[in-house]
Amino acid sequence: MTMSAISTIRRASKVVRWRQLAVQLHRCPSCAGTRLWLRLADDEVWVRCTACRASSVTLSLISVLRSHCPQQMQGQVYEMSARGALHNFLQAQAAVLTGSEFIKGAEPGSVHEGIRCEDVQALSFDDRRFDLVTSTEVFEHVPDDRAGFREVLRVLKNGGCFAFTVPLHEARETRQRARPDATGNTEYLLPAEYHSDPARKGEPVLTFRDYGADITDTLLKAGFDRASLVEPPDRMPWGFSRLVVVAWKQENPGSAGLELT
Repeated sequence: MTMSAISTIRRASKVVRWRQLAVQLHRCPSCAGTRLWLRLADDEVWVRCTACRASSVTLSLISVLRSHCPQQMQGQVYEMSARGALHNFLQAQAAVLTGSEFIKGAEPGSVHEGIRCEDVQALSFDDRRFDLVTSTEVFEHVPDDRAGFREVLRVLKNGGCFAFTVPLHEARETRQRARPDATGNTEYLLPAEYHSDPARKGEPVLTFRDYGADITDTLLKAGFDRASLVEPPDRMPWGFSRLVVVAWKQENPGSAGLELT
């Protein structure tokens, strides 16, 4: 048994809920075949394909990428991570894949321990570089998400696609939990909420907002031509599919519109 496998088993043993443990054979959008899926707990993060190790959240995004932007996926792609199942999937699909991580205090575009550092609020890339930009569970942690959306729009080619996931709560309106104040400190509007970041060895990361369906309106205001909440064509086992946000940059100058699917 490899050290990687031992490490995976140790991590799994800390979260497994034995009464919720289940396995199922099901088609994997990443592997493109029937694979064994594992449910360690009744939570979307712990429903995974045992072959590619992607969670149901990541696989919901991959399913939508295959169905909605297969051409863009084969071009110049920017993924806001430098490791993991989505990065591995895109590595096999894209002509050129660029990955990065956010490292606090690092200059955008610099390299830290072999990994490119970027801040989505101020990307270092040239205008109109990418056909596709992707992320999973990033923008709820970005202090100024509108600046981040404008930066993604800037680095997309005309006709390019931005596909990503964020946790969506049931209300239509996005709920702001925290925000930077004029002095650069954080103002808390609701009790602080944190998510664990695997890229930082589980370090807690502050959640700035709980997104609602009006995230599509925010993308249109940032300058995208179309924005949709898309159901993944491949249904995930145990009902753990996630809506994916898909936004398009205008191919030619024209009026913006909203499309909900």
